[in-house]
Amino acid sequence: MPSLARKGRGAVTNPAVRYESTRTERCDDGWGTLAAEFAELPPLPTELIREKAKAALTWNDSPDIGFDRSLNPYRGCEHGCVYCYARPAHAYVGMSPGLDFETRLMFKPGLPALLEKELSKPGYVAKPVALGANTDPYQPVERTLGITRGVLEVLERFGHPVTIVTKSAGVLRDLDILTRMSERNLVHVCLSVTTLDGKLARIMEPRAATPLKRLEAVAALSKAGVRTGVLVAPIIPGLNDMEMERILEMSARAGAARAGYVLLRLPLEIRGMFEAWLQEHYPDRAARVLALVRETRGGQFYDSRFGVRQTGTGPYAELIAQRFRLALRRCGMEGRDRMGERGLDCSQFRPPQAAPRQLELL
Repeated sequence: MPSLARKGRGAVTNPAVRYESTRTERCDDGWGTLAAEFAELPPLPTELIREKAKAALTWNDSPDIGFDRSLNPYRGCEHGCVYCYARPAHAYVGMSPGLDFETRLMFKPGLPALLEKELSKPGYVAKPVALGANTDPYQPVERTLGITRGVLEVLERFGHPVTIVTKSAGVLRDLDILTRMSERNLVHVCLSVTTLDGKLARIMEPRAATPLKRLEAVAALSKAGVRTGVLVAPIIPGLNDMEMERILEMSARAGAARAGYVLLRLPLEIRGMFEAWLQEHYPDRAARVLALVRETRGGQFYDSRFGVRQTGTGPYAELIAQRFRLALRRCGMEGRDRMGERGLDCSQFRPPQAAPRQLELL
């Protein structure tokens, strides 16, 4: 099957939606039409779809995740990271986890107002909310839509703590808000740095900020006094795991105070998509990478059990964990909580007083 690789896009396939009963497949009719169709694929534009969200906060009770609530201004992500664990969620809205995920984006313009309404409900108890738990809150379309900034304005006004995970240097646009919230111990920002190899980054995360730009963002945030960490994620055995120590060293130099890592996860459609991507871009090492992935997942491609899904099992996974701990010690980050959720101040949460209504005077 010819590749669907497009310039500036990560996935090289667009698998069918798993909830649909019908499937489509291209085939050559003998007249060379399929070869002509794939000869020069045009760039894929980004399609924006307005979503009227019914709720702002998404809740979870996963025991191996350090937060119980999150905010996601967008469905889908233009960064195009081929390994993204959020890709399968696109099937919930009838779209493919492949190219659809990075080209057909749903945005929630009413999210700030909806969040304000939910935080104002009687009995709401504040705990750190994760911004960017599913898709990146600072992906390219945020430059014009500004939904993430609107969310931060609400959280600041309510005195609500927040953690942010992003691959974008665009987070610096909101440095004014983040600095004020940091002075009140209300925010922690984490930059995801997967590789220092610019070529690998362009192939694996085509529309995310370059590794250098992310480290520069870490430095700028740290200099402004914002609590900042780095997430080495995902670690892909045989592809970028050899960079782990160097990434941590450079991150510490930039001012990161904390660090964490996540081993590559291949649930649902991501397995086939990742295999196709490897064969397209790294055919010489595809078999080795996939063998190492299985070695860290008990012989399978994915182990969804709580407690091991983030770090894997087996000798190779333990070796990565040991290397990570040793690198943290060398960089002076040993013993600090992975993402910085703990320690944020929840006691400042105060819903703004609503203006008195005329009828209440009667």
